[in-house]
Amino acid sequence: MSNEMSSLEREIEETRQHLATTIDQLLYRAHPKTIVSREVSSIKAHYVDVRTGQPRTDNILKTVGGVVGVIAVFVVIRKVVR
Repeated sequence: MSNEMSSLEREIEETRQHLATTIDQLLYRAHPKTIVSREVSSIKAHYVDVRTGQPRTDNILKTVGGVVGVIAVFVVIRKVVR
């Protein structure tokens, strides 16, 4: 009976440690600074090649083109409204 209790206690302790580790990981992932860091890294990876460090001009030009297009639409709408 004592052997069963010690194995059960050991199993409970292992489960408790596993849960504590999981909770720590979830807290780290959900921390606002971690989320911001992850998103900034994702955006940087979109505009800069991670392996070479060179800018990805195709993605940069697409973004600039989109911004210029949106500004042009607003200018046209503003002129039509006047």
